[in-house]
Amino acid sequence: MGRLFRWFSRPLLALQDSEKAHARSLLMLRIASSNALFRGCLRLLYKPKKSLPTSCFGMEYSHPFGIAAGMDKKAEALRGWSSIGLAFSEIGGVTMLEQTGNAKPRMFRHGSDRALVNRMGFNNPGSEKIVQQLQRSGSQPIPVWANLGKSKLTPIEDAEMDYSTTMHRLWPYVDVFVINVSSPNTPGLRDLQHGDHLKGILEACIDVNRTNSEGSNASPKPLLIKVAPDLSKQELEAIVDTAIACEIDGIVATNTTIERPNQTHKVYNEQGGCSGSPLKHQSTEMIHHIYSYTGGRLPIVGVGGIMNAEDAWEKILAGASLLQAYAGFVFEGPGLTKSIVNGLHKKLKESGFESISEAVGASHRVPE
Repeated sequence: MGRLFRWFSRPLLALQDSEKAHARSLLMLRIASSNALFRGCLRLLYKPKKSLPTSCFGMEYSHPFGIAAGMDKKAEALRGWSSIGLAFSEIGGVTMLEQTGNAKPRMFRHGSDRALVNRMGFNNPGSEKIVQQLQRSGSQPIPVWANLGKSKLTPIEDAEMDYSTTMHRLWPYVDVFVINVSSPNTPGLRDLQHGDHLKGILEACIDVNRTNSEGSNASPKPLLIKVAPDLSKQELEAIVDTAIACEIDGIVATNTTIERPNQTHKVYNEQGGCSGSPLKHQSTEMIHHIYSYTGGRLPIVGVGGIMNAEDAWEKILAGASLLQAYAGFVFEGPGLTKSIVNGLHKKLKESGFESISEAVGASHRVPE
C-alpha cells in the first residue's frame, strides 16, 4: 500500500507523456477512493491535521484550499478530492457540446521550473454526459464547483446560449459556477472578457440561475468569473466593474498566461497557457490589484503558482479568500493539501490573526 501511494504522489514527474501521466494519476485516485477502506487510507495519509474554517459565497469550508479546474475535467474522481483533504473541487472546463480538444501532444512540463504549458482546448464529454456522471457520483462531502467554457463550434455571437445551456443542465448538481472566458486555448475566447459579450453571458447565466432557484425553491448558486493574467489594469478594472454591476459573486484570479519566463527551453516555445511557478507573481499582483480596486468588496479565489504554504499565504495577504492549485499537485503530489493547510495554520499563529478571514487582504492595511 505504501508503495502504491508513493507512486501516486508524484506520477507526473516520471518520464512519460504529461497527459498520459495525468490520466494515470487520476485513475489511481478514482480507484483508491472507490471504497470506504481505501478512502480511509487516503484520509489517514493526506488529510490535514488542522482545520481553518472559512466562510465564502455563503458557504462553509473546512479550510480555504481546493483543486483548480482542469485536473478533473470529467468529474470522475470527485470522492478522491475530499479523501485527500481538499475543501472543495472544481470540475471541467465543461462545454455545452462534447469535444476532443486540440491535437496531441498538448501538455508539456518543465520540471526544474515547476511549470506546465498546455493547449488542451476544453476537451470534455460535454454537458449532457457530465450531468450523467454527476448523477452517478451522488452527493459529495465537499462543495463541487463547475468551470464553464464555450464550445469551439459555437460562434462568438451565440456564446451566451452556450454558457447558459451548460449551466442550466448542471445546476441541480453543482454548488458554485465559474464562467471561464479566459482560456488561451479556444480561438477568440478571451475576446469574451470585454464589453457587451461578457455582460450578455453573465446576464444569460444570471437568468438561468434565477429560474432554477425559483423552480426548486432554493437559493441561487454563486457565480464567479475567471480572468486572464495578461489583462492590462484598465481591462481588468472594466471586467470587475461589469461583475459588480451584474452582482456577480466573485473573481477567480487567474487562468494560465501566454507569457513565458524565457524562450530558451523547448517547453516555453510550445503554444498554450503557462501555469505553475512562473505564474505565481503575476497572479498575486492581479489579486492585489482587484482587492485594492474593489476595497475588498468582491471575494477573490487565488490560483496560480501555489507550491507551498508561503505561496498560499502571499495570496491570502494580497486579498484571496479561497485558494486553488493545479500545477502544485502535479509537482508536489497529494501531500500538498496537508502541507499547505498545516503551514497556513502555523502562519496564522505567528501573525496573530484569529482566522483566515482576518488575514485576507492584510498587506493592504497599514499597521497601527
